[in-house]
Amino acid sequence: MNDSAGGNGLRVARTLAVMGALACTASLLLAHAHPFGDAGLYGPKPSSRQLFTTSSVPQDVRATLTQKCADCHSIESKAPIYSRLAPASWLMERDVLKGRKAMNFSLWDSYSAEQQEYFKARIVEQTKAGEMPLLQYRMIHWNARISDRDMQNLTRWARGKPSDDASEQLVHKGDPVRGKETFEKRCTGCHAMASDREGPRLQGVFGRTSGTVEGFAYSAALKNAHIVWNESSLEKWLTDPDVLVPGNSMEFHVPKVQERLDLVEFLKENTNK
Repeated sequence: MNDSAGGNGLRVARTLAVMGALACTASLLLAHAHPFGDAGLYGPKPSSRQLFTTSSVPQDVRATLTQKCADCHSIESKAPIYSRLAPASWLMERDVLKGRKAMNFSLWDSYSAEQQEYFKARIVEQTKAGEMPLLQYRMIHWNARISDRDMQNLTRWARGKPSDDASEQLVHKGDPVRGKETFEKRCTGCHAMASDREGPRLQGVFGRTSGTVEGFAYSAALKNAHIVWNESSLEKWLTDPDVLVPGNSMEFHVPKVQERLDLVEFLKENTNK
């Protein structure tokens, strides 16, 4: 009886070992398939270089973005052991390709100033909401978690400093035509005039009370602010949302005075259309 039981146990162990070896081999082979696209994790790469070397990105921010975000948002993606095994390899390539398409730090210096401002705001918005780095990435890479200090540094960087250019001293009345151009370049990633996106619809915003678009999920802070949007309040909001309404969920701001005035005039002109 005992010998029979021992023999059966040995056969089961051998069967499991064979099945495990076959599964591992299949996983290694399937990793050469790229159902979401080839991220080039193991192929020839351009010569590696440090990110943001020619940009005015503070050292502490550069370190955070490089260490905690660049695996998905640059061509300097590191390829850990699990990336050689399917389906983990497929999911990793999917996230890397989506990340590079959304924002590529390797191309940061080629982005326009407007694009960089937009990306800064998105970085802060998504890290503050806990959406970035991705949950699955943070579960495996514990050092990718964004600390309070990281968040402070990213927010300070995104806010920037007011321009000291002489041209900024020559502020003219808001122009709705220029405002429309600024809106299309800087705002349409989150807002539309007639429909809700990540931000509420802006048709009719002038004269509207904050937090009152039906069906939109506002932050509690903005719901309770009861601000009537007019020239003054909109200009303050675009200057720094956190100063006007602490605890709100919008991280976007417009540092240039003239652009703020143009945007306000554009929103005002389109309120009743």
